[in-house]
Amino acid sequence: MPQPSPIRVAFLLFPNVTQLDLTGPAQMLAGLGDATIDLVAGSRAPVATDAGFALLPTASFAEAAMPDILCIPGGMGITDAIEDGETMAWVARAANHATWITSVCTGSLLLGAAGLLRGYRATCHWAQHHHLAAFGAIPVHARVVFDRDRVTGGGVTAGIDFGLALVAAIRGEAHARLLQLRLEYDPAPPFDSGSPERAGSEAVARFRAMAARAAPDRDARLRAAAVRAMSEGGRA
Repeated sequence: MPQPSPIRVAFLLFPNVTQLDLTGPAQMLAGLGDATIDLVAGSRAPVATDAGFALLPTASFAEAAMPDILCIPGGMGITDAIEDGETMAWVARAANHATWITSVCTGSLLLGAAGLLRGYRATCHWAQHHHLAAFGAIPVHARVVFDRDRVTGGGVTAGIDFGLALVAAIRGEAHARLLQLRLEYDPAPPFDSGSPERAGSEAVARFRAMAARAAPDRDARLRAAAVRAMSEGGRA
């Protein structure tokens, strides 16, 4: 059996990232075989996640090798990341090199802000899905969306499905099935409330109220980012 070709994967790491958006797909993509996983941030200082612990970058923006797969996770810190010029400049450089330009959860909004989703089908966390169209994307409600070299995953846990689907696209279904077995990825959640349709209107309203308290200016900032992005050119 021939050895798989080496692949370099880069995850953007920013303060208040949702760690499962990153660690879930990172575990899957590590199963590509001969894969190097980089966590890239502005510096090598530990980066706080939304789970109360920090992740350690493996490279700074200045040090990072250009990736074959670029992945942008999401989280409450995504708006600050979008507004950070150094972060967006690195994403643009990495995207120019990458074979696959990808995201999980609200990471797709950063891709949109970088002009990388204009005219592409894409998904996002359900609570922020309505922002996609403003960035020129074609919104799709799905766990994982492939459109040419763009791959986007829905909210948080969808990143695991995204990672497995991307492994299948690169290494083949047989390889991905073996990886799924190795990781015993056989989900059977104890509750059926993982989508707004099944969770019910009361739970959805409670979640939206909590999110609004946590980030009362997020929608306005994302709308402003969309206006800026649409006034500039994006990569085809």
